[in-house]
Amino acid sequence: MSRNLLNKLKRVHLLMPVFIFVFCFSSAHAQYFDLPQNRKHIKIPFRLVRNMIVIKLNINDKGPFNFVLDTGVGLMIITEPDLVDSINLKSKRIVKIAGLGEGDDAEAYITSALNVQIPGLVSHDVNAAILKKDHFNLSNYAGMPIDGLLGYEFFDNLAISIDFSDSTLNICRPADLHPFRKGNKIPITIEDRKPYLHAIITLPNGKKTDSKLVIDIGAGHPVSIENMVKNNGLPKAFIAANLGIGLNGPIDGYLSRIDEIQIGKYKVKNVLASFPDDTKKQVETSVPRDGNLGIGMLKKFKVIFDYPDNAIYLKPGPLYKEPFEHDMSGLEYYSDGGYKHVIISRVEPGSPADEVGLEKGDEIVTINLMPVSKMSLEDIDTIFKSKDGRSLLLEVYHDNKYDNIILTLKRRI
Repeated sequence: MSRNLLNKLKRVHLLMPVFIFVFCFSSAHAQYFDLPQNRKHIKIPFRLVRNMIVIKLNINDKGPFNFVLDTGVGLMIITEPDLVDSINLKSKRIVKIAGLGEGDDAEAYITSALNVQIPGLVSHDVNAAILKKDHFNLSNYAGMPIDGLLGYEFFDNLAISIDFSDSTLNICRPADLHPFRKGNKIPITIEDRKPYLHAIITLPNGKKTDSKLVIDIGAGHPVSIENMVKNNGLPKAFIAANLGIGLNGPIDGYLSRIDEIQIGKYKVKNVLASFPDDTKKQVETSVPRDGNLGIGMLKKFKVIFDYPDNAIYLKPGPLYKEPFEHDMSGLEYYSDGGYKHVIISRVEPGSPADEVGLEKGDEIVTINLMPVSKMSLEDIDTIFKSKDGRSLLLEVYHDNKYDNIILTLKRRI
Protein backbone atom coordinates (compact mmCIF):
# COMPACT_ATOMS: atom_id res chain seq x y z
CA MET A 1 0.00 0.00 0.00
CA SER A 2 1.57 3.29 -1.10
CA ARG A 3 1.92 6.30 1.19
CA ASN A 4 -0.19 8.33 -1.26
CA LEU A 5 -3.04 5.82 -1.03
CA LEU A 6 -2.83 5.84 2.76
CA ASN A 7 -3.04 9.62 2.79
CA LYS A 8 -6.20 9.48 0.67
CA LEU A 9 -7.82 6.66 2.61
CA LYS A 10 -7.37 8.34 5.96
CA ARG A 11 -9.75 11.08 4.83
CA VAL A 12 -12.48 8.77 3.58
CA HIS A 13 -13.97 7.35 6.78
CA LEU A 14 -15.93 10.19 8.37
CA LEU A 15 -17.84 11.45 5.37
CA MET A 16 -17.83 8.95 2.61
CA PRO A 17 -18.34 9.40 -0.10
CA VAL A 18 -18.44 13.17 -0.95
CA PHE A 19 -18.84 13.37 -4.71
CA ILE A 20 -19.33 16.80 -6.26
CA PHE A 21 -18.56 16.73 -9.95
CA VAL A 22 -18.61 19.35 -12.70
CA PHE A 23 -18.49 17.53 -16.01
CA CYS A 24 -17.45 18.98 -19.34
CA PHE A 25 -19.93 16.64 -21.00
CA SER A 26 -23.06 16.86 -23.09
CA SER A 27 -25.10 14.37 -25.04
CA ALA A 28 -27.62 14.71 -27.83
CA HIS A 29 -29.56 11.68 -26.59
CA ALA A 30 -31.54 11.07 -23.42
CA GLN A 31 -29.85 8.57 -21.14
CA TYR A 32 -32.14 6.54 -18.92
CA PHE A 33 -33.36 3.17 -17.68
CA ASP A 34 -36.81 1.71 -18.23
CA LEU A 35 -38.80 -1.43 -17.50
CA PRO A 36 -39.64 -3.87 -20.29
CA GLN A 37 -43.09 -3.21 -21.75
CA ASN A 38 -44.56 -6.31 -20.10
CA ARG A 39 -43.43 -5.34 -16.56
CA LYS A 40 -44.93 -2.79 -14.17
CA HIS A 41 -42.80 -3.39 -11.09
CA ILE A 42 -39.49 -5.01 -10.26
CA LYS A 43 -37.47 -5.53 -7.10
CA ILE A 44 -33.70 -5.28 -6.93
CA PRO A 45 -31.72 -6.31 -3.83
CA PHE A 46 -28.95 -4.11 -2.51
CA ARG A 47 -26.33 -4.19 0.22
CA LEU A 48 -25.91 -1.28 2.61
CA VAL A 49 -22.15 -1.16 3.05
CA ARG A 50 -20.79 1.57 5.35
CA ASN A 51 -23.73 3.81 4.38
CA MET A 52 -23.42 3.04 0.66
CA ILE A 53 -26.22 1.41 -1.37
CA VAL A 54 -24.46 -1.21 -3.51
CA ILE A 55 -26.12 -3.03 -6.42
CA LYS A 56 -24.78 -5.49 -8.98
CA LEU A 57 -24.81 -4.83 -12.71
CA ASN A 58 -23.11 -5.94 -15.92
CA ILE A 59 -21.65 -3.70 -18.61
CA ASN A 60 -21.47 -4.86 -22.25
CA ASP A 61 -21.97 -8.47 -21.12
CA LYS A 62 -19.06 -8.25 -18.67
CA GLY A 63 -19.30 -8.47 -14.89
CA PRO A 64 -20.96 -8.56 -12.47
CA PHE A 65 -19.68 -5.28 -11.06
CA ASN A 66 -20.54 -3.56 -7.78
CA PHE A 67 -21.90 -0.02 -8.16
CA VAL A 68 -22.91 2.53 -5.53
CA LEU A 69 -26.20 4.36 -6.09
CA ASP A 70 -25.47 8.07 -5.74
CA THR A 71 -28.01 10.82 -6.44
CA GLY A 72 -25.18 13.32 -6.10
CA VAL A 73 -23.64 12.07 -9.36
CA GLY A 74 -24.83 13.56 -12.64
CA LEU A 75 -23.16 10.95 -14.85
CA MET A 76 -22.37 7.28 -14.37
CA ILE A 77 -18.80 6.98 -13.00
CA ILE A 78 -16.54 3.95 -13.34
CA THR A 79 -13.96 4.33 -10.57
CA GLU A 80 -11.99 1.19 -11.44
CA PRO A 81 -9.58 2.22 -14.25
CA ASP A 82 -8.92 -1.39 -15.32
CA LEU A 83 -12.48 -1.65 -16.63
CA VAL A 84 -11.49 0.50 -19.61
CA ASP A 85 -9.78 -2.55 -21.12
CA SER A 86 -12.41 -5.14 -20.18
CA ILE A 87 -15.83 -3.83 -21.24
CA ASN A 88 -15.26 -3.66 -25.03
CA LEU A 89 -15.58 0.09 -25.57
CA LYS A 90 -16.36 1.28 -29.09
CA SER A 91 -14.90 4.73 -28.47
CA LYS A 92 -13.79 7.06 -25.68
CA ARG A 93 -12.44 10.57 -25.24
CA ILE A 94 -10.66 12.33 -22.38
CA VAL A 95 -12.18 15.20 -20.37
CA LYS A 96 -11.17 17.16 -17.27
CA ILE A 97 -13.33 16.83 -14.17
CA ALA A 98 -13.35 19.35 -11.34
CA GLY A 99 -14.28 18.25 -7.84
CA LEU A 100 -14.27 19.46 -4.26
CA GLY A 101 -10.89 19.43 -2.56
CA GLU A 102 -7.41 20.89 -2.65
CA GLY A 103 -5.70 19.19 -5.58
CA ASP A 104 -5.78 19.51 -9.36
CA ASP A 105 -8.58 18.47 -11.69
CA ALA A 106 -8.93 14.78 -12.53
CA GLU A 107 -9.00 13.18 -15.97
CA ALA A 108 -11.53 10.66 -17.20
CA TYR A 109 -12.54 8.85 -20.37
CA ILE A 110 -16.08 9.55 -21.60
CA THR A 111 -17.42 6.39 -23.21
CA SER A 112 -19.81 5.80 -26.05
CA ALA A 113 -23.23 4.36 -25.11
CA LEU A 114 -22.93 1.28 -22.90
CA ASN A 115 -25.24 -1.67 -22.45
CA VAL A 116 -25.73 -1.41 -18.68
CA GLN A 117 -27.46 -4.60 -17.60
CA ILE A 118 -29.46 -4.50 -14.36
CA PRO A 119 -31.87 -7.44 -13.93
CA GLY A 120 -35.40 -6.32 -14.86
CA LEU A 121 -34.30 -3.00 -16.43
CA VAL A 122 -33.26 -1.86 -19.90
CA SER A 123 -30.68 0.89 -20.40
CA HIS A 124 -30.90 3.47 -23.19
CA ASP A 125 -27.83 5.38 -24.43
CA VAL A 126 -26.13 5.42 -21.02
CA ASN A 127 -22.62 6.83 -21.17
CA ALA A 128 -20.05 6.79 -18.39
CA ALA A 129 -16.90 8.54 -17.24
CA ILE A 130 -14.04 6.15 -16.47
CA LEU A 131 -11.54 7.72 -14.09
CA LYS A 132 -7.96 7.36 -15.32
CA LYS A 133 -6.93 7.08 -11.66
CA ASP A 134 -8.97 5.68 -8.78
CA HIS A 135 -9.22 8.79 -6.58
CA PHE A 136 -11.57 7.30 -3.99
CA ASN A 137 -10.32 3.78 -3.23
CA LEU A 138 -13.86 2.78 -2.37
CA SER A 139 -12.99 -0.91 -2.38
CA ASN A 140 -10.63 -0.58 0.58
CA TYR A 141 -13.06 1.69 2.36
CA ALA A 142 -15.97 -0.73 1.83
CA GLY A 143 -14.03 -3.93 2.44
CA MET A 144 -15.27 -5.32 -0.89
CA PRO A 145 -14.75 -4.56 -4.59
CA ILE A 146 -16.49 -1.34 -5.70
CA ASP A 147 -16.34 -0.52 -9.40
CA GLY A 148 -18.29 2.70 -9.79
CA LEU A 149 -21.20 5.05 -9.09
CA LEU A 150 -24.62 5.22 -10.71
CA GLY A 151 -26.71 8.36 -10.38
CA TYR A 152 -29.00 10.53 -12.49
CA GLU A 153 -29.66 8.08 -15.33
CA PHE A 154 -30.93 5.45 -12.88
CA PHE A 155 -33.44 7.82 -11.24
CA ASP A 156 -34.46 10.14 -14.07
CA ASN A 157 -37.23 8.11 -15.73
CA LEU A 158 -38.54 5.86 -12.96
CA ALA A 159 -39.99 5.91 -9.45
CA ILE A 160 -37.44 4.31 -7.11
CA SER A 161 -38.51 3.18 -3.65
CA ILE A 162 -35.70 2.41 -1.18
CA ASP A 163 -36.59 0.14 1.74
CA PHE A 164 -33.67 0.03 4.16
CA SER A 165 -35.46 -2.48 6.42
CA ASP A 166 -35.26 -5.30 3.86
CA SER A 167 -32.53 -3.93 1.54
CA THR A 168 -34.63 -3.78 -1.60
CA LEU A 169 -35.32 -1.28 -4.35
CA ASN A 170 -38.91 -1.32 -5.62
CA ILE A 171 -39.02 0.19 -9.10
CA CYS A 172 -41.93 1.17 -11.32
CA ARG A 173 -42.95 3.79 -13.84
CA PRO A 174 -44.28 6.96 -12.18
CA ALA A 175 -47.78 6.28 -13.57
CA ASP A 176 -47.85 2.99 -11.64
CA LEU A 177 -46.58 4.44 -8.36
CA HIS A 178 -48.64 3.92 -5.19
CA PRO A 179 -47.07 6.21 -2.55
CA PHE A 180 -46.86 5.37 1.16
CA ARG A 181 -49.95 5.65 3.28
CA LYS A 182 -49.42 8.29 5.98
CA GLY A 183 -46.18 9.34 4.33
CA ASN A 184 -45.21 12.83 3.27
CA LYS A 185 -44.79 14.07 -0.30
CA ILE A 186 -42.05 16.70 -0.43
CA PRO A 187 -41.38 18.81 -3.53
CA ILE A 188 -37.92 18.67 -5.06
CA THR A 189 -36.22 20.30 -8.01
CA ILE A 190 -33.88 18.59 -10.45
CA GLU A 191 -31.05 20.97 -11.29
CA ASP A 192 -27.84 20.06 -13.09
CA ARG A 193 -29.01 16.40 -12.95
CA LYS A 194 -29.23 16.36 -9.12
CA PRO A 195 -32.23 16.55 -6.73
CA TYR A 196 -32.70 19.44 -4.27
CA LEU A 197 -35.15 20.12 -1.44
CA HIS A 198 -35.67 22.80 1.19
CA ALA A 199 -35.33 22.00 4.89
CA ILE A 200 -35.59 24.14 8.03
CA ILE A 201 -32.40 23.83 10.07
CA THR A 202 -32.20 24.97 13.70
CA LEU A 203 -28.62 25.76 14.63
CA PRO A 204 -27.17 25.42 18.16
CA ASN A 205 -27.53 29.19 18.66
CA GLY A 206 -31.28 28.89 18.05
CA LYS A 207 -31.18 30.46 14.60
CA LYS A 208 -33.52 28.87 12.05
CA THR A 209 -32.54 28.80 8.39
CA ASP A 210 -34.47 27.77 5.29
CA SER A 211 -31.74 25.71 3.60
CA LYS A 212 -31.54 24.40 0.08
CA LEU A 213 -29.90 20.95 0.23
CA VAL A 214 -28.79 18.58 -2.51
CA ILE A 215 -30.16 15.10 -1.78
CA ASP A 216 -27.09 12.88 -1.95
CA ILE A 217 -27.52 9.21 -1.07
CA GLY A 218 -23.86 8.72 -1.95
CA ALA A 219 -22.83 10.82 1.06
CA GLY A 220 -22.63 8.92 4.35
CA HIS A 221 -23.32 11.81 6.73
CA PRO A 222 -26.79 12.89 7.94
CA VAL A 223 -26.34 16.52 6.84
CA SER A 224 -23.53 18.82 5.74
CA ILE A 225 -23.86 22.59 6.08
CA GLU A 226 -21.70 24.83 3.92
CA ASN A 227 -20.29 28.20 5.06
CA MET A 228 -21.28 27.40 8.65
CA VAL A 229 -18.10 28.78 10.19
CA LYS A 230 -18.19 32.00 8.18
CA ASN A 231 -21.87 32.72 8.77
CA ASN A 232 -22.49 31.39 12.28
CA GLY A 233 -19.24 30.24 13.86
CA LEU A 234 -18.69 26.80 15.32
CA PRO A 235 -20.81 25.27 18.11
CA LYS A 236 -19.18 24.90 21.53
CA ALA A 237 -18.60 21.17 21.03
CA PHE A 238 -16.95 20.10 17.79
CA ILE A 239 -14.23 17.87 16.39
CA ALA A 240 -11.78 18.95 13.70
CA ALA A 241 -12.02 16.19 11.13
CA ASN A 242 -11.21 14.92 7.69
CA LEU A 243 -14.67 14.90 6.12
CA GLY A 244 -13.86 12.88 3.03
CA ILE A 245 -12.19 13.16 -0.33
CA GLY A 246 -13.30 14.81 -3.53
CA LEU A 247 -11.96 14.31 -7.01
CA ASN A 248 -9.17 16.82 -6.50
CA GLY A 249 -8.22 16.21 -2.91
CA PRO A 250 -9.16 16.05 0.77
CA ILE A 251 -12.04 17.89 2.37
CA ASP A 252 -11.25 19.26 5.82
CA GLY A 253 -13.76 20.59 8.29
CA TYR A 254 -15.57 19.93 11.54
CA LEU A 255 -18.11 17.55 13.05
CA SER A 256 -20.69 18.76 15.54
CA ARG A 257 -24.47 18.74 16.02
CA ILE A 258 -27.44 20.88 15.07
CA ASP A 259 -30.54 21.19 17.23
CA GLU A 260 -33.06 20.12 14.60
CA ILE A 261 -33.76 19.61 10.92
CA GLN A 262 -37.31 19.73 9.56
CA ILE A 263 -37.90 17.92 6.27
CA GLY A 264 -41.52 18.20 5.20
CA LYS A 265 -43.58 17.44 8.30
CA TYR A 266 -40.80 15.51 10.03
CA LYS A 267 -38.64 17.12 12.71
CA VAL A 268 -35.45 15.26 13.65
CA LYS A 269 -33.50 16.53 16.67
CA ASN A 270 -29.88 16.50 17.84
CA VAL A 271 -28.51 15.71 14.41
CA LEU A 272 -24.86 14.92 13.71
CA ALA A 273 -23.66 17.48 11.17
CA SER A 274 -20.58 18.13 9.04
CA PHE A 275 -19.23 21.62 8.44
CA PRO A 276 -16.66 21.87 5.61
CA ASP A 277 -13.86 24.34 6.31
CA ASP A 278 -14.96 27.44 4.40
CA THR A 279 -11.46 28.95 4.54
CA LYS A 280 -10.10 26.25 2.23
CA LYS A 281 -10.26 26.19 -1.56
CA GLN A 282 -13.54 24.87 -2.93
CA VAL A 283 -14.93 24.47 -6.42
CA GLU A 284 -17.95 26.66 -7.14
CA THR A 285 -21.03 24.50 -7.60
CA SER A 286 -23.22 25.15 -10.64
CA VAL A 287 -26.35 25.34 -8.45
CA PRO A 288 -26.32 27.63 -5.38
CA ARG A 289 -27.09 25.65 -2.24
CA ASP A 290 -26.65 25.60 1.52
CA GLY A 291 -25.55 22.03 2.04
CA ASN A 292 -26.06 18.35 1.49
CA LEU A 293 -28.58 15.82 2.86
CA GLY A 294 -26.97 12.38 3.06
CA ILE A 295 -27.92 8.78 3.60
CA GLY A 296 -27.18 9.04 7.32
CA MET A 297 -30.49 10.94 7.53
CA LEU A 298 -32.44 9.26 4.72
CA LYS A 299 -31.94 5.73 6.04
CA LYS A 300 -34.20 6.67 8.95
CA PHE A 301 -37.06 6.63 6.42
CA LYS A 302 -38.60 4.61 3.69
CA VAL A 303 -37.87 6.75 0.64
CA ILE A 304 -39.35 7.10 -2.84
CA PHE A 305 -37.61 9.20 -5.49
CA ASP A 306 -39.94 10.38 -8.25
CA TYR A 307 -37.90 12.69 -10.45
CA PRO A 308 -40.55 12.96 -13.21
CA ASP A 309 -43.06 14.36 -10.68
CA ASN A 310 -40.43 16.49 -8.90
CA ALA A 311 -41.14 14.75 -5.61
CA ILE A 312 -39.64 12.65 -2.87
CA TYR A 313 -41.82 10.65 -0.46
CA LEU A 314 -40.76 9.93 3.12
CA LYS A 315 -42.22 7.65 5.76
CA PRO A 316 -40.48 6.89 9.08
CA GLY A 317 -38.74 3.51 9.15
CA PRO A 318 -37.42 1.32 11.97
CA LEU A 319 -34.39 3.60 12.52
CA TYR A 320 -36.39 6.82 12.74
CA LYS A 321 -36.04 7.27 16.52
CA GLU A 322 -32.48 5.93 16.78
CA PRO A 323 -30.02 8.59 18.01
CA PHE A 324 -27.13 9.76 15.84
CA GLU A 325 -23.80 8.51 17.13
CA HIS A 326 -20.30 9.35 16.00
CA ASP A 327 -17.20 7.20 16.28
CA MET A 328 -15.97 7.22 19.90
CA SER A 329 -12.51 5.76 19.30
CA GLY A 330 -10.77 8.42 17.21
CA LEU A 331 -9.75 5.83 14.63
CA GLU A 332 -10.08 5.75 10.86
CA TYR A 333 -9.26 2.48 9.13
CA TYR A 334 -9.58 0.52 5.91
CA SER A 335 -9.49 -3.06 4.73
CA ASP A 336 -6.47 -4.51 2.94
CA GLY A 337 -4.91 -7.84 1.98
CA GLY A 338 -7.95 -9.42 0.35
CA TYR A 339 -10.19 -7.46 2.73
CA LYS A 340 -9.00 -9.59 5.67
CA HIS A 341 -6.75 -7.01 7.39
CA VAL A 342 -7.86 -3.80 9.09
CA ILE A 343 -5.23 -1.05 8.95
CA ILE A 344 -5.38 2.24 10.86
CA SER A 345 -5.14 5.15 8.43
CA ARG A 346 -5.55 8.03 10.87
CA VAL A 347 -5.64 8.62 14.64
CA GLU A 348 -7.40 11.79 15.73
CA PRO A 349 -5.20 13.87 18.06
CA GLY A 350 -6.47 13.87 21.65
CA SER A 351 -8.87 10.99 21.06
CA PRO A 352 -9.02 7.76 23.12
CA ALA A 353 -7.01 5.94 20.44
CA ASP A 354 -4.34 8.65 20.54
CA GLU A 355 -4.15 8.51 24.35
CA VAL A 356 -3.36 4.77 24.34
CA GLY A 357 -0.66 5.17 21.68
CA LEU A 358 -2.29 3.74 18.57
CA GLU A 359 -0.68 5.00 15.37
CA LYS A 360 -1.26 5.21 11.65
CA GLY A 361 -0.16 1.95 10.01
CA ASP A 362 -0.99 -0.24 13.01
CA GLU A 363 -3.08 -3.32 12.23
CA ILE A 364 -6.10 -4.20 14.36
CA VAL A 365 -6.06 -8.00 14.71
CA THR A 366 -8.84 -8.72 17.21
CA ILE A 367 -11.50 -6.81 19.14
CA ASN A 368 -12.61 -8.42 22.40
CA LEU A 369 -10.86 -11.63 21.24
CA MET A 370 -12.88 -11.73 17.98
CA PRO A 371 -10.66 -11.78 14.85
CA VAL A 372 -11.45 -8.80 12.63
CA SER A 373 -11.05 -11.12 9.63
CA LYS A 374 -14.42 -12.56 10.66
CA MET A 375 -16.04 -9.13 10.98
CA SER A 376 -17.22 -6.62 8.42
CA LEU A 377 -16.09 -3.02 8.59
CA GLU A 378 -19.69 -2.12 9.48
CA ASP A 379 -19.43 -4.46 12.49
CA ILE A 380 -16.30 -2.62 13.60
CA ASP A 381 -17.94 0.77 13.01
CA THR A 382 -20.86 -0.28 15.21
CA ILE A 383 -18.55 -1.37 18.04
CA PHE A 384 -16.66 1.92 18.00
CA LYS A 385 -19.97 3.86 18.17
CA SER A 386 -21.57 1.59 20.76
CA LYS A 387 -21.36 3.19 24.23
CA ASP A 388 -19.67 6.07 25.97
CA GLY A 389 -17.22 4.66 28.53
CA ARG A 390 -17.16 1.14 27.09
CA SER A 391 -13.74 -0.55 27.35
CA LEU A 392 -12.53 -2.74 24.50
CA LEU A 393 -9.62 -5.17 24.37
CA LEU A 394 -7.73 -4.71 21.11
CA GLU A 395 -4.92 -6.90 19.83
CA VAL A 396 -2.78 -4.72 17.58
CA TYR A 397 0.23 -5.48 15.39
CA HIS A 398 2.61 -2.58 16.05
CA ASP A 399 6.36 -2.22 15.44
CA ASN A 400 6.64 -5.85 14.28
CA LYS A 401 5.05 -7.26 17.43
CA TYR A 402 1.59 -7.96 18.83
CA ASP A 403 0.29 -5.80 21.70
CA ASN A 404 -2.88 -5.95 23.78
CA ILE A 405 -4.43 -2.55 24.42
CA ILE A 406 -7.44 -1.43 26.44
CA LEU A 407 -9.32 1.27 24.50
CA THR A 408 -12.07 3.12 26.37
CA LEU A 409 -14.62 4.80 24.12
CA LYS A 410 -15.55 8.44 24.69
CA ARG A 411 -18.41 10.43 23.21
CA ARG A 412 -16.80 13.69 22.11
CA ILE A 413 -19.73 15.55 20.53
